[in-house]
Amino acid sequence: VNIYVLSQCFFFKRVTKKITIFNLISESIEENEQNEKSSEVEEKNPVKTGEKLLSCSQTKDPKKDLKKKRDKESFTCTQCGKSLTSKYNLEVHMRIHTGEKPHTSSYLKNHLRVHTKEKPHSCHSCGKSFSLLQHLKVHQKTHTGVREYMCFECEKTFTSAYSLKQHQRIHTGEKPYNFSRLQHLKEHQKIHTGVREYMCFECEKTFTTAKCLKLHERIHTGEKPYKCSHCDKRFSYSSNLKSHERIHTGEKPYHCTACGKSFSQSTSLHRHTKNYHNM
Repeated sequence: VNIYVLSQCFFFKRVTKKITIFNLISESIEENEQNEKSSEVEEKNPVKTGEKLLSCSQTKDPKKDLKKKRDKESFTCTQCGKSLTSKYNLEVHMRIHTGEKPHTSSYLKNHLRVHTKEKPHSCHSCGKSFSLLQHLKVHQKTHTGVREYMCFECEKTFTSAYSLKQHQRIHTGEKPYNFSRLQHLKEHQKIHTGVREYMCFECEKTFTTAKCLKLHERIHTGEKPYKCSHCDKRFSYSSNLKSHERIHTGEKPYHCTACGKSFSQSTSLHRHTKNYHNM
């Protein structure tokens, strides 16, 4: 009996050991199969180590995407790098660099000649140039002698209707601006306002009228358009020419009211009255 019991015990241990080994092998096979499946899933959907899943608030902003798209479609200026939203806006912007002015009117062109000092219209008789054709036509009448506008009060004639109208105010006494001419009023008002919009670019001195500036510029240019009819001496101003010509003519239009002595220059009269008459 003891031998039979021992043999059964030995058989049971061997069977149990085989079952345990079989279970271990089965578990190992299942684990390998699971690992192979998970690796296949990782290959299809790879996930980087440490990568965090995005929440709803962290998804792409459609506005930013639209801005990026617009930036790609924008038109950039090759001169300054500025970006424009359309080809037309870029073309308009480029005129800043090219200086192109396709819509410039004839009025603006005529005005710009004031600044550029361009005078394309020349007189064939004396060579004097003008910025406007109308001014040339009025000037040419000084050579042709045509003076078709006449004052019926004194029969004085003029080359333009504007000149006649200004002249007639002498007879009528009309002063619509408290001055016989609007231009005189405008020049007078600058005394009160202090406006001196005409500046010499050589010395930066300012003037109230373009005429005063033009006369002043002769100091820098050395221009002397007035020539003495008695000698070859030339002058920058007509007033200086008139004073000089009195040397040749002997004219003495300035008289001392105290002693009746005459002088050719106003400065000579002033000096005389101060030194001899204490006036």
